[in-house]
Amino acid sequence: MFLSLKELLTTAHILTISVEGEAFTVYCDASGVGLGCVLMQQVRVIAYTSRQIKLHECNYPTHDLE
Repeated sequence: MFLSLKELLTTAHILTISVEGEAFTVYCDASGVGLGCVLMQQVRVIAYTSRQIKLHECNYPTHDLE
């Protein structure tokens, strides 16, 4: 299930090239174990990433991680 979802999210149908002159929107979320963000223009996904938080970041408040 995870691998098929990962495959769908990384296909050309989902990821698009940015359009010059259009505004960008960044959505981010963080928790005690990881953080992630999505860069979008309108409803198009331009890029996204996520990672586990590092040991020293465990002490950060969630709003600082975002």
